[in-house]
Amino acid sequence: MTDDTATQLTELAKRRGFFFQSSEAYGGVSGFYVYGPEGATLKENLEDAWRDRFVRREGHMEIEAPNVMPEPVFEASGHLDGFDDMIVECPECGASHRADHIVEDNTDIEEAESIAIADIEEIIAENDLVCPSCGTELAGEPVEDFNLMFETNIGPGSSSPGYLRPETAQGIFVEFPRLKEYARGQLPFGVAQIGAAYRNEISPRKGLVRLREFAQAELEHFVDPETDEPDLESVADVEVTLYSEARQDDEDGEPVTMTVGEAVEEGVVGSDWVAYYLGVAQDWYERIGVDMDRFRFRQHRSGELAHYAADCWDAEAEIGGDWIEITGFAYRGDYDLSKHGEYADDDFTIFKQYDDPITVERATVDPDMSYLGPEFGGDAAAVSEALEDLAERDRSTFEDDTVTVEVDGDAKTVPVEHTGFSVEEVTESGEHVTPHVVEPSFGVDRLVYTVLAHNLTRDDAGAAAEESEDDEARTVLTLPPELAPTTVAVFPLMDKDGLGERASEIAERLRRAGFEVAEDDSGSIGRRYRRQDEVGTPYCVTVDYDTLEEETVTIRDRDTTAQARVAVDDLPGVVADLRAGGTTVGDL
Repeated sequence: MTDDTATQLTELAKRRGFFFQSSEAYGGVSGFYVYGPEGATLKENLEDAWRDRFVRREGHMEIEAPNVMPEPVFEASGHLDGFDDMIVECPECGASHRADHIVEDNTDIEEAESIAIADIEEIIAENDLVCPSCGTELAGEPVEDFNLMFETNIGPGSSSPGYLRPETAQGIFVEFPRLKEYARGQLPFGVAQIGAAYRNEISPRKGLVRLREFAQAELEHFVDPETDEPDLESVADVEVTLYSEARQDDEDGEPVTMTVGEAVEEGVVGSDWVAYYLGVAQDWYERIGVDMDRFRFRQHRSGELAHYAADCWDAEAEIGGDWIEITGFAYRGDYDLSKHGEYADDDFTIFKQYDDPITVERATVDPDMSYLGPEFGGDAAAVSEALEDLAERDRSTFEDDTVTVEVDGDAKTVPVEHTGFSVEEVTESGEHVTPHVVEPSFGVDRLVYTVLAHNLTRDDAGAAAEESEDDEARTVLTLPPELAPTTVAVFPLMDKDGLGERASEIAERLRRAGFEVAEDDSGSIGRRYRRQDEVGTPYCVTVDYDTLEEETVTIRDRDTTAQARVAVDDLPGVVADLRAGGTTVGDL
C-alpha cells in the first residue's frame, strides 16, 4: 500500500465510519480508537470468522474473563519483571519515544527489539539519531526499560493493587483448575477468548497498528507433550512462506515457500503443533481477504523471544512498505501453568490415568522434628520441605552419613538418621502432568486494518462500464462477503410511484432472513453504487417498475459490476448462496 493509499484509507475510515481517534472533542488521546458503525460490524464479522475456524471447528471452548486482575497473577506470570519496552526521553522537549523504533526508522536495522539496551545506546550515538519530535540529538541519553502494564487499585485505598490485563491469556491460565473440570480432565483441550487487552505504549502510531487498548483473539491449547499430536496430515500440503531465524541471519536470506509437511520434515518449524496452526491459519487469512502476496510467517530470533516462549512465529502482513505482526504462534511449554502452580493455592496439573497400575520405588523422608526444631529453630519446616524435594530428585545423596540442603541461600546439614529416609515400593494408577501450551494469538485490530488496506482498490474500468455520468474511478473495498459490514443494499430506482415503499418491504424481508441491509434513495443509481462499493457492500438490489409488474429485481455484484434479474421470492436464497460462494451474479 502506497502512502497515498494509506492516506486514502485513513480518510475513508473516518468519513465512512470504520474507525477514528477517540475523544477528539477533547483533543484526542493517542492509542485509543473508536470503531464506527461500519468498523464495529466489520470487526464483529472478523471475530465471528475467527471463532468459526479456531473454536467451533477445532472443538474448543470459549470463556470471557475480567479485564482487571490482581497483582499476584502478574507476579507469577512474569509480567511485573519482564514486560518492558525500551524508552528514551528527549532532554530538550521531554518527549518519550521507543528507542528501538527510532533505530528501526532511521537505520537499516529492521528488527531492533531484540538488541540489548547498551547496544541500542551505542547505535543511537554512532548514527547521530535525534528526537522525532524536536530534532534534538539523543546521543548519551539513557535508554531504560519501561513496564507496559496499566496499574490500578481493586477496591478503595491502595491495599489491593491490580492491573489491566496486557493479554487475554492470563485469564485462561488462572482459571485452569476450573476449566480442566469442564474438559473432564482429559487432554488435549483448548480454551479461547476474544477480548480487550491494555498496554501503556510509549509511542502509539500508525492508527490501529499500535494501540493502548486493543482486541485479541487468543487460543490456549493444552496438550500432553509426550502423547498428544496434531492432525498434521490435514495441513501437510498447505503452502506457507517462512522467514526463519537462519534466513534472517543470512545477509542475503529471503523467505522461502514450502508446504507445512516439508517445513516439519526439514526442521524449519520445530514444533508440530505450531506447524499445524500455521497451516490452519494460512487458509483462514486467505478466507478473510489478506493478500497472500504480501504475507509471510517470520520466526522470532532468540533475542526477541518472550519470557514464556520456547519458539514463536509471527504472521506478518506488508502495509505501506512495513511488515506488521498480525498473529503470534508460540509454543509456551509448561511455563504458565508451572508458574501459577508455584504461586497460587490450587492444582494446575491434570491426573493422567495409566492403562494398568504400575509398581515403582519411591524415596520418602519422615524428618525427626524433635531434632530439626532445636537444631534449626524457625527454619525447621523449610529444612523438612527441602529434604522431601531432595529425596524426589536425587536419592543417592542420602547414602552418606549426612545430607545437606539449602534454605534461603544457607546450607543446612542433617544426619541421615534424623531424616527418616526410606525407599518403598508403591503401586500407582497414574501421574500428575503439567500440560504444555500452544498459543495462536491474533491481533484483531491489526487484522481489521490489514483487511482494509489489502482490499482497498481503485477501479477505472468498472466505473466506465456503468453510468457515464459517474465514470470517475471507483473506490472499492473488495471485502469477502462474510466480513462486509453490509451484505446487500436495496435501492428504489426513484422514490415515487410506490417504488420506495416496495424497496423498504424487500429490505425488511432480507433483514428477517438474517442479512445486514442498507437502504439508499439519494442521488443517481451510479452514485449509490459508488457509496456502497466504498464501504465494501458486495451486492446491490435495484427496485424498478418491472418489480411492480413482474416481482423481479436487479442484483448487481460489487467486484465485477455484473447484473442479473432475480425473482423477489427467490432473493433471500440467492443472496445467501452468493454470500456463501455457491454461485456468482454472472451465473444467475
